[in-house]
Amino acid sequence: MRHRTLTAPGASAADSAARARRALIALSITVTTSYGVLFYAFPVLAPAISADTGWPLAHLTAAFSASQVVAGLGGAVVGRWLERSGPRVVMTCAAVVAVPAIAGIAWAPELWAFFAAWLVAGVAMAGLFYPPAFAALTRWYGPRRTRALTVLTLAAGSASTIFAPLAAAVEQALGWRGAYLALAALLGVLVIPLHALVLTPPWHRTTGTDRPSSGSNTVGPVIASPAFLALTAALTLGAFGVYAVVVNLVPLLDTRGWDATTAAWALGIGGIGQVLGRLVYAPLERRAGPQTRSVLVLTACAATTALLAAVGAPVALVMVIALLAGMARGIFTLLQATAVSDRWGIERYATLNGVLHTPLMLAVALAPWAGSAMAGPLGGYPALFAVLAVVGAIAAVTVAFTRPERAA
Repeated sequence: MRHRTLTAPGASAADSAARARRALIALSITVTTSYGVLFYAFPVLAPAISADTGWPLAHLTAAFSASQVVAGLGGAVVGRWLERSGPRVVMTCAAVVAVPAIAGIAWAPELWAFFAAWLVAGVAMAGLFYPPAFAALTRWYGPRRTRALTVLTLAAGSASTIFAPLAAAVEQALGWRGAYLALAALLGVLVIPLHALVLTPPWHRTTGTDRPSSGSNTVGPVIASPAFLALTAALTLGAFGVYAVVVNLVPLLDTRGWDATTAAWALGIGGIGQVLGRLVYAPLERRAGPQTRSVLVLTACAATTALLAAVGAPVALVMVIALLAGMARGIFTLLQATAVSDRWGIERYATLNGVLHTPLMLAVALAPWAGSAMAGPLGGYPALFAVLAVVGAIAAVTVAFTRPERAA
């Protein structure tokens, strides 16, 4: 395959490494900010939006979920664009789109305009969230990618911790419209210049006349292969279960008589577990191959979900289970980031990962609604969690069949 480099051909290895370190720092800031502004601010501001406008909270949530669907559907397109133009162009353009989208949310006079602004925000999410950042770091860091991906996810894992209270404080001072305008300004002054000025490590892109080479660079046969289809199915099922558990943990504990504060602590402890889990992934990667590692992680997700379904007391024991569930969820994030490169290398990672993440992000978008919708027909939240544990177990079995047929 013929390539063209986006940086000066005389750039030294030391210069490229320095640029990669600066890019990692920049992405740690920008991905955290993007998740905080475009994702974690909404749950905090939604009640104020509904109270001020009279728009039903369910309709507001539908608009937000629609943005996640758009982001998922755009993943494959963004992946191919990123391979051809590089993360600097793609992620800068996404940030430029995000600013007026967030301003449109703030200025929306009617519910239809609110919906439209969120749909545009979904387009921006496809270029600002984890998948494009994973693709960039995987290419730039090569064999050292796991450490870089761990740093990124550790940083971005603090997005809710930073932006939930920030959004609440700004809403108290400026109202929800003023809060979204302030967040749009923050994203504009921070994310756009960091993407434009710092995402400059060498990047090789394909041209319109390029043809896939043989082996792992052949995208079409990989996407159609049983291993890739099994991997996509397994991670999609795993993501659905993991995110349905997160959103429905507090309602589960509420039905068991927990007060709101204690239930919130259980959710927060799960967040701490996510951070700890990401620290565990690198040692696990050194000791287990891709299939074994994937089975272990998805089994851990299923097992902790089953424990949450079965154990309602004492509080201390449930807190420990919530911590373990958070650890499994944190490891699962890095499993997603490395699943493609572990099996098919890094050359066409952006495209393959974009395709992989399309159904995965759709599952994440639908999990909150589907989980709560399933609880009633199933007879309650403990039964829902039992079903989610079965879904996780099916994912663990499926992922065992994801070894590429072609020899590495």
